[in-house]
Amino acid sequence: MDNVTAAQGFSALGSESRIEVFQTLVKAGKNGLLVGDIQQRTGIPASTLAHHLKFLSTAQLILQEKKGRAIVNRANFDHLENLAAFILEECCSEPGPQS
Repeated sequence: MDNVTAAQGFSALGSESRIEVFQTLVKAGKNGLLVGDIQQRTGIPASTLAHHLKFLSTAQLILQEKKGRAIVNRANFDHLENLAAFILEECCSEPGPQS
């Protein structure tokens, strides 16, 4: 993963509402949720929710699948794992301060 992709992913989570939407989708698991279900669980108005879903989708944090007229939204667990791995990749590789 490159810095640009990582920055987009972390930036997309830079809003309390988007974190709430994303956590709702993480809780739903691989089955995902319809927009109406997300709205019901979060209380976010439809127009605002659409904006947040687009932002999360653009950052590859969620996957959207059209089923007939409905759109199923799912957390992109693979991308989330890659973001976590990216930020932790060099964990503890630098020596700490000397006492």
